[in-house]
Amino acid sequence: MSIKSIANGYEVDCRPQGRNGKRYRKKFTTKGEAQKYERWLLSTQNQKNWVEKSADKRPLLELINLWYHYHGQQLKTGKKELKHLVALDSDLGHPRADQVTRQLFTQYRADKMAEGKKATTINRNQTRLSSVFTALIKAEEFHNQHPLKGLSKLKERVSEMGFLSKPEIKQLLNSLSGDELHIAKLCLSTGARWTEAADLRGSDIVHGRVTFSDTKNGRNRTVPITRELLSEIHNGKNGRLFKGSYATFYSVLKEQDFDLPKGQAAHVLRHTFASHFMMNGGNILTLQKILGHSTITQTMTYAHLAPDYLNEAMEFNPVSTL
Repeated sequence: MSIKSIANGYEVDCRPQGRNGKRYRKKFTTKGEAQKYERWLLSTQNQKNWVEKSADKRPLLELINLWYHYHGQQLKTGKKELKHLVALDSDLGHPRADQVTRQLFTQYRADKMAEGKKATTINRNQTRLSSVFTALIKAEEFHNQHPLKGLSKLKERVSEMGFLSKPEIKQLLNSLSGDELHIAKLCLSTGARWTEAADLRGSDIVHGRVTFSDTKNGRNRTVPITRELLSEIHNGKNGRLFKGSYATFYSVLKEQDFDLPKGQAAHVLRHTFASHFMMNGGNILTLQKILGHSTITQTMTYAHLAPDYLNEAMEFNPVSTL
């Protein structure tokens, strides 16, 4: 195989499969073009893309463990995701890798919907399983086609966003005491998740600003608080500030019998902060930064609570201009 100089250019004379293989000859004006063609010829003719790859007979559970080794353990919620994937493997009937198909997962979705599972929950499992194959393909540990590629997700209903009114906030705070009260106040003042506030250390508060570092998406965010709240929660030490229990808080919250949507108790304080922030005239972009949302789409859930939301409908409708 070589590139030869000929009249008016260069010629590639190449046998990618060896001396007994097919011979390729092609002429080019410049040497650079000839070299590019030779490299392309050598790479493509040796790939043997026409040879069908053998089916992967490994158990899905083995791939899940490989996913955790290469990717999952780096995630903040890696162990939690691993548990979900192990449970999913069981729900699917402990299949082999080559038995995981769009048809198999479509049947799984139908069964779960018949059991009353929400589309959101099923879609999360689809994302989890898809990420296993995506990560292993990148790590060159899985060499077949992605089995869930092209499978669309179920349509999800927009869930109702529940929050506490001012009288309900007062009622809840009056029912709490100790660190549970301090954590609740901090969540209502900053939009923090319960665990973010509960795990705070004294060193996380500087110049009246609270920095949440152990967040859901791994990004730090800083929110100022009032002097009154600072003096109430900060004991002047750099160690952990609170010993409050979420179980205790949840028990008190349930006793109040607030009319909250099912499944939103864990984030009721965060939703309440965001809702009142918008109702009091707060800026949606500022709220995005406070909550730590990666996209404005997530924050737009609260946009309709702004005092001037879509007020142009009253001014620019055809009846008002008659």
